[in-house]
Amino acid sequence: MLPLILHIETSTEICSVALSRGDEFVGYVVSEQAMDHAARLTLMIGECLSEAGLTPRDLSAISISAGPGSYTALRIGTSVAKGMCYALGVPLIAVDTLGSLAAAAISELSLTDAIVVPMIDARRMEVYTTFYDTSGKAIVPLHSMIVCEATFDEYLAKGVQIVLTGNGAEKCRSVLPESPLLHYYPLACSARHMISAARTKFATQVFADLVGFTPEYCKQPNITTPKKIFS
Repeated sequence: MLPLILHIETSTEICSVALSRGDEFVGYVVSEQAMDHAARLTLMIGECLSEAGLTPRDLSAISISAGPGSYTALRIGTSVAKGMCYALGVPLIAVDTLGSLAAAAISELSLTDAIVVPMIDARRMEVYTTFYDTSGKAIVPLHSMIVCEATFDEYLAKGVQIVLTGNGAEKCRSVLPESPLLHYYPLACSARHMISAARTKFATQVFADLVGFTPEYCKQPNITTPKKIFS
């Protein structure tokens, strides 16, 4: 029987869950409320399973969007996924957030010759990103990047097509120069984009360590000490 996998995506302000059996799309629920992960995620999972006529015991594995992204949101998704895996005795699959975004853009646009730059918003003009070729291979590794007018000058000077996608891409329009080589593709992080990578990892038994796994935050959050109000 083909594996039934639950996919949990909580890397950005909108969270979603999906179900797949093999390559078949079985169910999908997305939150309409931004940053409401803690309150909605477990309810969404229950709703997704119920609508498909399934229960948690039917699951073969759970995949989690592994980051980068929001520190708090990633921790919520990981905690829920780990808890379910422990309770159900099923493996955890970690899916790279930027890799799944890039793969979705490549597939939907039928790209054959371009650099794909998925971006996760890290506030102001900073983004988390990895650059990919159209085969899905990372050609520039994960890094945080402050976008400026000259960010892609090296590639544009060589006539390279660049596709920007993800929730950090749109804000770049006001900074980057206008160019027929720069393309903006409005694609958000989604549990639906995780299906292919999770299925491949399940087939090859590439599972995350339930004890040691932590999301890829790219950089640690800026946690400050609260000011003392009362003496």
